[in-house]
Amino acid sequence: MELGVFNRIILLNILPKEGDFITLKIIRKLREDLSFDEVELKALELKQDEGKVFWKMEADKPKEIEIGEKATDVIVEVLKKLNDDKKLTDEHFGLYEKFIGD
Repeated sequence: MELGVFNRIILLNILPKEGDFITLKIIRKLREDLSFDEVELKALELKQDEGKVFWKMEADKPKEIEIGEKATDVIVEVLKKLNDDKKLTDEHFGLYEKFIGD
């Protein structure tokens, strides 16, 4: 699945920090895949200031991220919980559409 900087950051922030061993192993791999390498960091000029993240928009090239079935299940579960708890925000909208749809 191709994901740009914004969706990668949002996804990194909503992934659970707790779970069973297998789930944590899958999430650890997914976090690594979603993270930014040195080449991307340099091109994007990624900066964090007062809890907000900024980057050079013209350098934002979507990255192909392989997201397996179990990782997809975890993401869908988190997004559905945010929706059920009425804690879904506009930032989550694109990911919600990608993983769950209408």
